Amino acid sequence: MKSLWNDDEAQCWIDSANGDPAEVDLALRVYTSRLIGQEADLVLHGGGNTSVKTERAKEDGTLAETIHVKGSGWDLVTIEGPGLPAMWLEPLLTARDVPNMTDEEMVVFLRNEMLDQSGPNPSVEALLHAFLPAKFVDHTHSCAALAIADQPNAAELSQEIFGDELCVIPYVMPGFKLSHAADAIFQEKGEGANGLFLVNHGLFSHGDDARTSYERIIRYTDMCEQYLAEHGAALMPEEDGTKVDDPYAHAPIVSLKEALSSWDFFGEDGPFLDLRVSKANKKYLGTPDLEEVSSRGTATPDHVIRIKPRPMIGEAGFEAEDWAKAVRDYADWYEAYFERNAAKSDETKTMLDLLPRVALIRGLGIVGIGRNAKEAGVAADLAEQNARIIMSAEGIGRFTPLNEADLFELEYWSLEQAKLKKAA
Repeated sequence: MKSLWNDDEAQCWIDSANGDPAEVDLALRVYTSRLIGQEADLVLHGGGNTSVKTERAKEDGTLAETIHVKGSGWDLVTIEGPGLPAMWLEPLLTARDVPNMTDEEMVVFLRNEMLDQSGPNPSVEALLHAFLPAKFVDHTHSCAALAIADQPNAAELSQEIFGDELCVIPYVMPGFKLSHAADAIFQEKGEGANGLFLVNHGLFSHGDDARTSYERIIRYTDMCEQYLAEHGAALMPEEDGTKVDDPYAHAPIVSLKEALSSWDFFGEDGPFLDLRVSKANKKYLGTPDLEEVSSRGTATPDHVIRIKPRPMIGEAGFEAEDWAKAVRDYADWYEAYFERNAAKSDETKTMLDLLPRVALIRGLGIVGIGRNAKEAGVAADLAEQNARIIMSAEGIGRFTPLNEADLFELEYWSLEQAKLKKAA
């Protein structure tokens, strides 16, 4: 992966700030956030987050440190200044001394420190961004990094690839717990480190200027890509035009839609189906142990809220009755999955719908399923990306994503459910 930084473009962003130092910082933060957002192999559909620390005037005219962090609901590829709400930094740093805080309490805590109360909720990673010492911080779900992070020996591989440049953080639930765990490890072992390698999750980089932090995330991603290539497991390239314009020209798609339409969840106009056909998809669907490997989980935890823990699998020769059985079997599996994990939860959970968001059709392609075209497209995008990551992960070892219990915790996380309700 190569840097997209352009001096002329960066200068245009600087000029747009009219000489205000804080606005210059924010403008460059928006610029490099968008550079990250342009790379689907770094972030996809709202994934990842970025921040910048700068000074702004208080009511009495004195300057105080603030931090702008990507807000919930914003996508890095199109982000603007309002999508990076500012908070007073010093109160956030006091959270280091708070041993416990629910994520709902954390949201209230962060909002209380926002300079503009009309802005979006800051990312759940806001405290981690605040605790890291550098001015600029970038967080991505790099495909190449995930192929390595989703290995049983991910920590050892990180050391082999990055040496001491990145601190290794074992998986911890995103939010308050992760901010504390990562901060403790960074303070103990992070001297000289330029970022974090989060097992089963992704990458963080940081720097004292926008270009340094951005180009570090690019460099670490490139190092992962090179490692995969050197071990015969390079990510298969993204292909343009993988989406089939008329999926209903294919009999299995018509039959699948008929089977799903009998469920009330999709409404009168649904379901919407998005069919993707590509060389990478064909190779993935031809995997002998497709059902087993695809059922292990999602490549990065936050994908679970969009595509559920596993796909439904069928054949190009399936007719309506075959798909009806496949959907019913999936619903039975999902209900059992919910019951065995909800029983272990400390709080009461309300089960979501039972239906799949992705269908893998051997002999045809990958299908995204949704209540509208956008939902189906997002599911298809993520499913294609998961397929490429899984193949690379299997190429260097064993694809070992987050376990079922942890995936369930994230799928039924109250903050994630709130985000989906807001989007709907």
